[in-house]
Amino acid sequence: MARRTKIYEGKAKVLYDGPEPGTIVQYFKDEATAFNAEKKDVIDGKGVLNNRLSEFFMNGLQAIGIPTHFIKRLNMREQLVRKCEIIPLEVIVRNYAAGSISKRLGIEEGTQMPRPIVEYCYKDDSLGDPLVTEEHIAAFGWASQQDMEDILSLALRVNDFMSGLMLGVGIRLVDFKIEIGRVYEGDYQRLVIADEISPDSCRLWDIETGRKLDKDVFRRDLGNLTDAYSEVARRLGVLPKTAQMPKPKIVE
Repeated sequence: MARRTKIYEGKAKVLYDGPEPGTIVQYFKDEATAFNAEKKDVIDGKGVLNNRLSEFFMNGLQAIGIPTHFIKRLNMREQLVRKCEIIPLEVIVRNYAAGSISKRLGIEEGTQMPRPIVEYCYKDDSLGDPLVTEEHIAAFGWASQQDMEDILSLALRVNDFMSGLMLGVGIRLVDFKIEIGRVYEGDYQRLVIADEISPDSCRLWDIETGRKLDKDVFRRDLGNLTDAYSEVARRLGVLPKTAQMPKPKIVE
């Protein structure tokens, strides 16, 4: 589709003005980053896979009544979404210990949490997205008490859906992060799942082997990231089991 005015460019996506008022086009890039963008690379096909997988997850959430900003996929790398006001928080749900919580609390990676643990980080790359409490969120006015109750409910519902979906294809949902947006309809406000849900924002481990099928493959130099994401897509039926990611072609 024709390029429109760029609104914002992040580490993994570019946002453009949408074709209709109140819409945005999300473009998924092939760039991969880790450790607050200290490690960077271009991974062929990553953006295509994340676009397709995020479409799959968002449609699944909407089918069970969980509101999202997703409208439709436009092409291999772009999707149309509703414009919303992003709450400046990353909402993290942890089912098993991994990553920062293992380091912070000295919990062995892979330890099952006694129940899903929900954490919040303030979205600010320059600060390294620091962990914050509900007290911080209330004091600085990032979200109201009612918002926080709704965010917690949304996060746990997403966790139930994603955990069951992954379990059905032999994958353990270790943890994930989501972003929440506010959509205004007249005087009425509602919260929706925004941004994306993809292997970039989840930790996914093969149940039988423990093989990592998420961005830790890139973070820890564990192999080919596109192969890992393709495996997730094939198991979920997003890609045919024999599909290979197409290589870029030079057009004469």
